[in-house]
Amino acid sequence: MVTIRDVAQQCGVSVSTVSRVINDHPDVSERVRRRVHVAINELSYVPNKAAQDLVHPQGDSIGVVVRGADNPFYVPIVRAIEEVCELAGYTMVMCQLSDDADEVGQAAALVKSKRLKGVILLGGHFDYDASTGAVIGVPFACCTFTNCFGSLDRGTYSSVSIDDVAEAERATQLLLDTGHRTIALLTPATDDQSISELRYKGFRSALGKAKVPLDEGLVLETGSFSMASAYEATAGLVGRRRDVTAIFAISDAMALASMKALAEAGRRVPEDVSLVAIDGLEVSLYSVPTLTTLVQPTQTMGERAAQILIDQIEGRGQARHVRLPTDLRTGGTLVRPPGTSTP
Repeated sequence: MVTIRDVAQQCGVSVSTVSRVINDHPDVSERVRRRVHVAINELSYVPNKAAQDLVHPQGDSIGVVVRGADNPFYVPIVRAIEEVCELAGYTMVMCQLSDDADEVGQAAALVKSKRLKGVILLGGHFDYDASTGAVIGVPFACCTFTNCFGSLDRGTYSSVSIDDVAEAERATQLLLDTGHRTIALLTPATDDQSISELRYKGFRSALGKAKVPLDEGLVLETGSFSMASAYEATAGLVGRRRDVTAIFAISDAMALASMKALAEAGRRVPEDVSLVAIDGLEVSLYSVPTLTTLVQPTQTMGERAAQILIDQIEGRGQARHVRLPTDLRTGGTLVRPPGTSTP
């Protein structure tokens, strides 16, 4: 029996792309659409919804609630989740929210309206309590974050993420190992019980281990992850602190905005100021110079979150918490400080 995976392999695209073509989604190019239809015809593939419903009755869908809908970091994760869902016979239902929205309340509403079997929270708060599981009402997984500031029993939900404290410490250590001591931090906040606070903790830990005093004047709290806020914070920094030799931005997008502010102030990257970040956005490959960053395994994150949730839904597994490592992408934004030589 020909499957959707066979069609995907025949035309060299993902299962989720074939699914979008079959369902006439607009976000597929005409060239790819034609290639998929050719493969469908050649293989005589017929999407058998009735047969699928015998295994997964209508309503067997998995929700993906995306908090921070304009974040490009989430795009490959959503695609990976969709592909795993399709292969397992589930339909993915996505809900996109603003950064300040209540993802738990929205997830609960989606569960009721779409009869979801499970939910993946892509981005969210880090302080869920015992009421969260009851509100959502179905198995759920946190993807890209975990409930490290909350009291919710770890046996009642799953999570897939990096270790934000350890990875921020690693990024800061890269700068320290290269000889930098006057290092600025670009972060939305330092005490917001979120990813910002965790990465700030990693930054402080690295400085402490190196016995480098924390200079509060170099901790730039931008209030958000927006590129505009990072640009403005960097512009203000270079106007008052010419001694800064490096910046650790806790996201790629913030780092790219910082590079623009530095260039406009006549500060060269990396000759005058080095930059490192965490995320590994595709766009960071095309900055000049290429950004040095710790790349999060987005594809694996999405796949693992979806598979863990499906295993729970189908009674094959319990709640799990997975921490994935980053990979260093060595770009051209990290060198030794001006006036120093290689030891």
